[in-house]
Amino acid sequence: MSSPRPLAAGLDHVLAGLGAPTVDALTTLLASWAELVGPDLAGHAEPVSVERGRLVVAVDDPAWAERLAWSEGQVVARATALVGAGVVERVTPRVRPASAARTALSDGTRDP
Repeated sequence: MSSPRPLAAGLDHVLAGLGAPTVDALTTLLASWAELVGPDLAGHAEPVSVERGRLVVAVDDPAWAERLAWSEGQVVARATALVGAGVVERVTPRVRPASAARTALSDGTRDP
């Protein structure tokens, strides 16, 4: 019988089998999202998945997708500095369907 492993090590093993980075790398990317893409873009984009070096990002509007595409090199460089080489090698923006996008309300809050 093998000895128990910490939960993070078990999750890292499963994630590696799926082509995803470690739990620590994912947590760091999520916690540092505004640093990676800048505060303006972070308000309109959210990371959805990282698989085999591809970071998929959901955006509110095609204009934000284009802006993210233009800044792909910077995002990849910042992610590499933060979590190491090979975790994020490319960024793929995906525009959310209108029904799924959060819309600003008249009082300045966001619709969930």
